Amino acid sequence: MNVRIEDDFDLQKIQKSGQAFRIACLADDKTYRFIHGEHVIYIKQIDKDRYEVSCDEAVWQTIWVPYFDLKTSYQDIRKQIPKKDTYLEEASQYGKGIRILRQDPWEMLITFIISQRKSIPAIQGAVELLAKTYGSSLDVNSEKLYSFPKPDQLREASVENLKACKLGYRAPYVFDAVGQVCSGRLDLGLLASVSDKDVVDRLMQVKGVGIKVANCVALFAYHRIGRAPVDAWIGKIIEKEYEGENPFNKYGKVAGVMQQYMFYYALSHKSQYQHK
Repeated sequence: MNVRIEDDFDLQKIQKSGQAFRIACLADDKTYRFIHGEHVIYIKQIDKDRYEVSCDEAVWQTIWVPYFDLKTSYQDIRKQIPKKDTYLEEASQYGKGIRILRQDPWEMLITFIISQRKSIPAIQGAVELLAKTYGSSLDVNSEKLYSFPKPDQLREASVENLKACKLGYRAPYVFDAVGQVCSGRLDLGLLASVSDKDVVDRLMQVKGVGIKVANCVALFAYHRIGRAPVDAWIGKIIEKEYEGENPFNKYGKVAGVMQQYMFYYALSHKSQYQHK
């Protein structure tokens, strides 16, 4: 099936924006694979704003339109950047096409716990090993794929079992998250209906979850696009480009989108920040 996407949408930039760790660019360098729960889609750009997708209209509308946040105009969001913010203006043009994916809260919690002090390839390897070891086999024609394991599928995994999936010191943190969700102490569904602050505060009660990881989960799972996670790269940008003053306060409800433009730009221009 072919679909038309007229707003900002760039598959490569979405893949490399650091918000999801299971997106794959296949061998032809044009087809991208996304896994969302039990759903898998292959999507390929075939013209300026036309894409070939491996699903029918009903699945596209119910699963993937929300996932890619296609009812939000990112062109309009970029228009909110004042010309005087020259760094963000440049970063947003460079990162045009990034969208904030609406991802599964459980997967985001675990993958961002795993992400701490790991390179992106190492994160991807650990996440895939966890899925292969504990997830469910997915019914796709050309690949052997696995869903991200649900809390119940990890319930019997010990800390040592988790370490065997290359989680290292993060294994006890994942173990604690599994215990909290399986016992009902942490209700990820309930967090969808509370304030941004309450989402972050509750997530930080999980062992090993600090403000940065909690904000990532709020942004990428609960679509709280006013949350702007500050990691080492964003910290360097704030220091170098904004004289130490956090620029996200002025962007309010879309600060998280601005953060993604900055983060993607910094990852692509590492030499500008390596010694800062």
